[in-house]
Amino acid sequence: MSPVLETDEHKALRAAVAALGTRYGREYLTRVIAAGAHPDELWAEAAKLGYLGVNLPEEYGGGGGGIAELSIVLEELGAAGCPLLMMVVSPAICGTVIARFGTADQKQDWLPALADGTRTMAFGITEPDAGSNSHRITTTARRDGTDWILTGRKVFISGVDIADATLIVGRAEDARTGKLKPCLFIVPRDAPGFERRRIDMELHGAEKQFELTLDDVRLPADALVGDEDAGLLQLFAGLNPERIMTAAFAIGMGRYALSRAVTYARERTVWRDPIGAHQAIAHPLAQAHIDLELARLMMQKAAFLYDSGDDAGAGEAANMAKYAAAEACVKAVDQSVHTLGGNGLTGEFGLASLITASRVARIAPVSREMILNYVSHQTLGLPKSY
Repeated sequence: MSPVLETDEHKALRAAVAALGTRYGREYLTRVIAAGAHPDELWAEAAKLGYLGVNLPEEYGGGGGGIAELSIVLEELGAAGCPLLMMVVSPAICGTVIARFGTADQKQDWLPALADGTRTMAFGITEPDAGSNSHRITTTARRDGTDWILTGRKVFISGVDIADATLIVGRAEDARTGKLKPCLFIVPRDAPGFERRRIDMELHGAEKQFELTLDDVRLPADALVGDEDAGLLQLFAGLNPERIMTAAFAIGMGRYALSRAVTYARERTVWRDPIGAHQAIAHPLAQAHIDLELARLMMQKAAFLYDSGDDAGAGEAANMAKYAAAEACVKAVDQSVHTLGGNGLTGEFGLASLITASRVARIAPVSREMILNYVSHQTLGLPKSY
C-alpha cells in the first residue's frame, strides 16, 4: 500500500464508519456528556461491526489490519462529531503493546475482549512531577518473591473509571546496572492499594480524567508485559500509535467544525449573497481544509511506516503528524467559530465546546514544544538545551 493513496478497502472502511458516525452524530455525544454518561451504545456498535479491533490480530478476533485502519475509524467518527477517545488508549496503545509483546496468556486474556469492546484498558504514564520527561517517572516496581510491588502516582489518565485494568508504566531496578528501567504492568481496577481521584476539568468530554495512587500494589509475576529488559522498546511501540491516533482525533474534529462552517457559509445571507461568497470568509476556510489534508497525509505516512515495522521512521512521522494535525485542528475550529459569529458560541451549533477540546491535541500526549525538540535533535541534529 502507498502511504499517499488509500486502497479501495480503506475507502470502503471510511464510508462505512462515516455512515455509523452520522447515525449517532454530535447531538448524541452532547447528550451523553450532559448526562455524565459514556457513549456505550456507539462503542458497542462500533465493536460489533469490527471497527474497534480492526488493528488487532485476526487469531484473537481482530481485523488483522493496522494503525492505518484504526486511525481511519477514529477520524471518521470524529468528522461525524462523535469521536471515541478511548480508541486511542484501549485498542491502539494497550492492544498494540499486548499484541506485540504480551505473553500467550495475556494475549488470550485481553485481545479478544479489547477487539469486541467488552473490556477496555486505560494507559498510565504521565506523572505530576515528570510531565513529558519519561525519564523522571518515579512510579517504581520492586520484586517481592515472584510478585511485583508498585508504588507511585499518575495524573491525567483517561477513562480509568470504566477501564477493567490500566497499563501502568513503572520503573524497575536493573539487576546488572542498578539503574531504573521502564516496565509495563497490567493493574486490575480493583487491585488493593490502587486508588483514583477524578480531576475537575474545564474540558467537557465523555471520558473523565483521573489522578491515580499506587500504594504498594501487589501484582503477580504475570502482570508484567513482555520482557522487563525491553521496556523502553515496548513503551515506544505504544507511544507511536498514540501520536498517530491523536492526529486522527484532531483531524476528525477539525473536519467536523469545518463542515459546519461551510454549510453555514453557504446558507447564511446578510446582504445579497451568502457570506461564503466573500473571500474573507471563503479563503480562511479553504486554508483550513488544505492544512487538514496535509496533516492527514503525514498521518497516513506515519501509519504506513509503523504498520510496516519501521519503528524509527514511524517515530519521526508520528510526531510530525500529531503536531501538524493539532495545529490544523485548532485553526479549523477557530475559523469555524468566527465564520458563525455569535452563533459560533451558542449551544445550538455546538462549536464553542471544541475551542477547548481542540487544544488537547496541542498538549497531549506530548506538547508541541517537545515535538519541536524531537525534530530539532533527532531530525536536524541540533544540540540539546536540556
